[in-house]
Amino acid sequence: MLTQLNTVFSRMENSLILELHLDDKPVSQELENYVEELAKLTAKQIIDEVDRCSDKIEAVTGVRPTLFRCPYGEYDDNVIGTVNGMGLTTVQWDTDSLDWKKLTAGEIYKRVSSKVQPGSIVLFHNAGLHTPEALPSIIEYLLAEGYTIVPVSEILLTGDTYIDHAGRQHAAST
Repeated sequence: MLTQLNTVFSRMENSLILELHLDDKPVSQELENYVEELAKLTAKQIIDEVDRCSDKIEAVTGVRPTLFRCPYGEYDDNVIGTVNGMGLTTVQWDTDSLDWKKLTAGEIYKRVSSKVQPGSIVLFHNAGLHTPEALPSIIEYLLAEGYTIVPVSEILLTGDTYIDHAGRQHAAST
């Protein structure tokens, strides 16, 4: 299965956050200030940042986020433990579209189609310049290859898990 990670930045317009929520899209969050080195923050600083964003999303949608994506995909045990301790599930991706680099639609398509594999979580940014024009061909390719596109909440493992160096989630060994 393939999942497209729908991330909502709390610095976005409230109307867009509400629109995604009303369209039944999973509303997750990323830090408002887009902290580059989250792992350098204390647990209290992480909690303050995450709560500030969660409060804004909840004020608009009436629903508190349950998913969290670390800025730049950077994390350590302190970040994961702190965020998970807040009742959030940390999501990492294993296929980065690099759409934030202003790649052409063709380049985004080539990157995603060459890297995706069963169980992948693909990272797209809602502000990616050519993402809207790239998505139809990516979706067509994935469906033709037999992939199913599901919300990230449906692909995440539950229980004791870990994320490997490539961003893939695995059940922890017992």
